Amino acid sequence: MVQPALRLQDEGEALYFIADYHALISVDDPRVLRENSLNLAIDLLACGLDPAKATLFRQSEVPEVTELAWILGTFAPVETLANLQNYKERVARGALPNASLLTYPVLMAADILLYDSDTVPVGLDQLEHVEAAREIAVRFNEGRGEILRVPVARIKDRSTVVPGLDGQKMSKGNDNTLAVFEEEKLFRKAIMTLSGIAAQEDAPKNSNADHHVALVLHRLVTSPGEAAAVEEAFSRRDFGVGELKKRAFAALWEYFAPMRMRRAELVQNTDFVHEVLSKGAEKARAIAQQTMERVRRAMGLR
Repeated sequence: MVQPALRLQDEGEALYFIADYHALISVDDPRVLRENSLNLAIDLLACGLDPAKATLFRQSEVPEVTELAWILGTFAPVETLANLQNYKERVARGALPNASLLTYPVLMAADILLYDSDTVPVGLDQLEHVEAAREIAVRFNEGRGEILRVPVARIKDRSTVVPGLDGQKMSKGNDNTLAVFEEEKLFRKAIMTLSGIAAQEDAPKNSNADHHVALVLHRLVTSPGEAAAVEEAFSRRDFGVGELKKRAFAALWEYFAPMRMRRAELVQNTDFVHEVLSKGAEKARAIAQQTMERVRRAMGLR
């Protein structure tokens, strides 16, 4: 997610938020939610998100988003929401099928439409939510004029899909993540316990060896030349899986080194992080309030 975010901040006005309202679906401990929100902000800044180029804020600091979500809900059929793949998969994995989980795409539509977004960077798993936002915006605009901007999705390249520890797509929901800011000993241990084949459609098809999780992770953080050399040597069985994991660890540890240094600095200066979030919310609210004035008038609320 971060890589396309960094690219977009150099292309135009980019807004990114900490989705703490969305997190309420799965986090019910206030302390954990506050800590997660702050840590995510620190992580994003450590990875290169530049407050001078991009707007970073907490979702909950722009209350207009829940107002818009309520209004947009009147344009979202329950049947459509219940048939979205993401909803069905989460319920199948044991998530409580409450109203917030069902209407998650409506709040996400508000997240997008509130800021007159032109482009929304997403992975394939979130594409249906952008399509839902587009459909809701079109329905809202019918008979009212172009009140809401209809955005387009920018699909992340399939080759950037990151496999988790079990080979499936890395996801906190699947509990298969690799904590890149973990201390060295634990990070190395996680890499050395990697097993299985990465489920990636675009990976080389020569053999299962080409899909090994450690090889895919190595490929993501090294140059094409270095990645090709390691893949070729591994295919020739010049070394085994153990050595491959060691090389993957070394590449990943080096890749994230400058980000770890920056993160350590930010942890010691959380006042700066809170200031970034506060200024970001102020800027985001200025845009949101303009959108809501148009929406309220179009709905007869003003």
